[in-house]
Order: sequence, then structure tokens, then C-alpha cells
Amino acid sequence: MTWMNKAAGGFPLYVDRARGASVRDIDGYDYVDFALGDTGAMAGHSPGPTVRAIRRRAEELGGLTTMMPTEDAAWVGEELARRFGVPLWSFALTATDANRWALRLARAVTGRPKILVHSYCYHGTVDEVLVKVGPDGAQLEREGNVGAPVDPTTTTRVVEYNELAALERELGYGDVACVIMEPALTNVGIVLPEPGYLEGVRSLSRASGALLINDETHTISAGAGGATRAWGLEPDMVTIGKAIGGGVPCGGYGMTAELAERIEAMPGLDLVDWGGVGGTLAGNPLSVAAMRATLGEVLTDEVWTRTTALADRFGDAVEEIVAEYRLPWSVSRLGARVEYRFCDPAPRTGGESAAAGDDDLDDFLHVYLANRGVLMTPFHNMALMSPVTTDAEVDRHTEVFGSAVRELAG
Repeated sequence: MTWMNKAAGGFPLYVDRARGASVRDIDGYDYVDFALGDTGAMAGHSPGPTVRAIRRRAEELGGLTTMMPTEDAAWVGEELARRFGVPLWSFALTATDANRWALRLARAVTGRPKILVHSYCYHGTVDEVLVKVGPDGAQLEREGNVGAPVDPTTTTRVVEYNELAALERELGYGDVACVIMEPALTNVGIVLPEPGYLEGVRSLSRASGALLINDETHTISAGAGGATRAWGLEPDMVTIGKAIGGGVPCGGYGMTAELAERIEAMPGLDLVDWGGVGGTLAGNPLSVAAMRATLGEVLTDEVWTRTTALADRFGDAVEEIVAEYRLPWSVSRLGARVEYRFCDPAPRTGGESAAAGDDDLDDFLHVYLANRGVLMTPFHNMALMSPVTTDAEVDRHTEVFGSAVRELAG
């Protein structure tokens, strides 16, 4: 991946091995890993049940890729339905694919051409989402967009997160098929919903006839059923990826029974072959076996009690150091995920969050921490807790972070 070459310090660390919440580079240095594959290794590196399931599928049962479902697929579908509250699921290889297919279905069933996103959202490499709100509310293409097939402002409406008036205005044009959103922004830094915002999004989307899609790829850190379950949300569709396969590429999208009935009532849609929804490797036996083991034995409901407590331990310690040195910084938390921001109060919109970035300070902290055996999520001062992260590993970050701040303050 190209972003690996943008690592702090100007060069990537090459991994030799990884286990649990630790990695070792090819020079033999060990690190506490709070990046955890940017959620892809949320279960920890190579969790035992997942490895055993992969080995069993590959060595004993065979059939890494078939065009047939397995019993594991039925189990995973039922488990995702239990966790996220939408009963019908289909599999993908990435959350990006799941989002693309969900958007196509939303356009098909509503007959509307546009989607609506939040400024500085992240839904993978989906073409339509690379837009932002500019000065005076202007709808702009995100800078650096590579080879866009069309200007995304022709396919997409964009509003700032936590701005219900702007959302109501853009939905009022009547051409939006769906609102696709992270329940809390994550990829521009954690931006949490203000009281009543998510309820307002649901109410306004229903009133306008637009579907609501929750992308839980990162916000699964909020709980076993992501923010959807933790916060009592009622989306029409849910998309997911990364975390649920224990490191094996996977994704999926789920929908309500009502939406499924609307889709099935449209016989002209080709959902099987060339209609643009699906992939030959989606739902392959290897990925689905990994998902079943990860969801059933590793990222169980009970895990979030511990991982959230670890994130609180991490965040509380950072807040104490920030207060001691009277820094204008803040800490944002999202279940098992925590991040320190270079502003106070914490940003309430994607635009504010982007403006609060400090590339030099960010790079300094990442290099300082890495040189002392602590890895954070690239480009963010964000940490994710796994089921096997320890108090001592959290405290190691506290120690090194405190030293970094002392040097900055000195």
C-alpha cells in the first residue's frame, strides 16, 4: 500500500512477526502496537481461534474459494444480524466493496441519483465519497483525488457532521438515494455526535425518502454491535469490514427485511452476474471461516468491557499529562478506541477536525513513540485496544508520551 511509505520519519518499519498486541521489525526491535492494522487486527495479531479455523479450512476441508456457501456463512450472517439488528446479509472482500454495492442498491430501489456524505468522512476508495465542504458551505472535490471518473460533486451532496440544518437543506432537493455515514467520524480523527444529532439524521432521512447506511468498519470499536447497537440506531443498511475477519480480508453489508422486499420486487435488477453487485471471491470459505472464529471466539460481546476499560486507562493518563502541562489539547474516546487531539475543545465537525491537524507535531510524536517501542495509528494519535492488550502496555505509552510532552514543554 502506498501509505506505508508515508510513515512517520519518512520510511516504513518492515515487520518480521506479529503476535497479540506486539510486533517485531526486521531489525529485531519490539513494539507495543496500538495501530492494530487500523482496526484490521482489532482481535490482536493472529488470534489462536482464527488461525486454527484458517488452518482447518485450508488443510483439512480444502476449498479456499468456491462458488458455494458454507455452513460458516449462515452462522456469520445470523451473528451479524444479532449484533447489528438488520437480518439479511451478503458478503464482500472489503468494506469498500460493501459500501459500493450498498450505494448501488440504494440508488436502484429509490430511483434517485445522488448520495449524501459527511465532510471528511471515510468509506474506503468509493469514488462518490471524496468530497468535502469548503468555504461558505461550497461543495468541493477532495484535494488529491486520483483519476476520478467524474467530479464527485455531480454524484454526491456533502454536509458537515453535527449540522442538522445543512443536512435538512441538502435532503430537501429530493434527489438523495441514501445517507451513508460513520456514526462517529474516525479517519479525520474521532468526531463524536452531539446529543440528538444521530436521531435527527434518522428522522430527516426518513422524511425525505432517503435510506440510511451505517458504515461500522471503524466504529465497531464502540461495542460488539458497533455504534448501531451501543447507541440504539435504526439504519436501513449496515456495512462492515476489517475487524470481523481477524486480519483476513472480508466485509459485508446487511439490510432490513423491508428493504430486501423492495429490492426483490424489482425483477429487472441483475443481482447475480453483470449487474455490478457482487464478486467471485466474496463469501469465500476461507474468509467466512475466519469471520466465524473471530466473532464467535475472539471479539465476543464480553470483550468490550475490558477493551473499553483499557481505552479509558489510556485516555485518563493522557488527560492528566495534558492538564499538568496546560496544553490546549483534548482526548476523544469511542469504546475501545481513544485519541488525543491538538485542540480544545475537541472538534465537532470534519472541517474543524481537519483544521486542527499539525503535521509536524504529529510526525514528532509518532517518531518519538516508535523510537521507544510504541506504535500509534499512522497519521492520527489514535490507539485501539485488543482483547490481549495489557495494562502494562498502556502504561508504557503513558510513560513515553509523558517524556515526549516534557521535552516539548522544556
